[in-house]
Amino acid sequence: MSFPAQHQEIQPGLEYLMVPQPISVAPTYKSAGKLKGKVALVTGGDSGIGRAVCYHFALEGATVVFTYVGTVEEIDANETLEKLAEYKTADARNPMKIPVKDLGNDDTCKEVVDNVIAAYGCIDILVNNAAENHVVERIEDMKADQVERTFRTNIFSQFFIASHAVKHMKEGCNIINSLSRQAYLGMPSTLDYASSKGAILTFTRGLARQLAKRGIRVNGVAPGPIWTPVNVASLDANAVAHLGEDTLMGRAGQPCEVAPCYVFLASQDASYMTGQVLHPNGGAAMYS
Repeated sequence: MSFPAQHQEIQPGLEYLMVPQPISVAPTYKSAGKLKGKVALVTGGDSGIGRAVCYHFALEGATVVFTYVGTVEEIDANETLEKLAEYKTADARNPMKIPVKDLGNDDTCKEVVDNVIAAYGCIDILVNNAAENHVVERIEDMKADQVERTFRTNIFSQFFIASHAVKHMKEGCNIINSLSRQAYLGMPSTLDYASSKGAILTFTRGLARQLAKRGIRVNGVAPGPIWTPVNVASLDANAVAHLGEDTLMGRAGQPCEVAPCYVFLASQDASYMTGQVLHPNGGAAMYS
């Protein structure tokens, strides 16, 4: 399947401008109350994979809180919040959106966690998903501020928000970090993005070892090419039109084909898994 050629100038991209719209929940998905009674915080939850994760968590009974880039992503965030209210189960509390300016800032991450605790009293599931991506073909053309910006958004935010969230997490809680197949491939035109995702892999494994004795599981999901705003915002129009054609399945995945991985890892079904990474990537090679 190919997509209409398109490109957005703004990072990390806006879902409401995409044609066609990503599929967040498959019509065949059957919920089973796997996250009933849980409070979940999802960074970058207004669109793409983050939005799909929020929807699936709500369908599974969780109370969902998500962050988004304030003002810039307001339309997507409002749509996500409205849908979460629709998906909310009877015994879950109302969903909440939290606008942020810079998740790569420690004070911002502390404020996000404090807001969740003030509203709900706990965090049972933390999904570190916020990210941005920039294409630069030659390393000599990479700007220092772009490299720092990418690392702050993609990996610094995970360090910071996890450091504050774990203070309120108890045995049985868990953290799920969003990686990418690029963590394993090392893509030549997205060196800073791929490197930040590689750092998240090491962070996931190390934090899993650190928190195991406290009964907190830490895992990751490394998607392949998925039809999300970040791709439309980072790739040129022609690359977008052929997204995912290099996979064994010959197409890009939809967010709804990734989100169930997060449901599994967040649930008791994955009670004996920590320090692991799932790879919904359409058969895309992780090594070459």
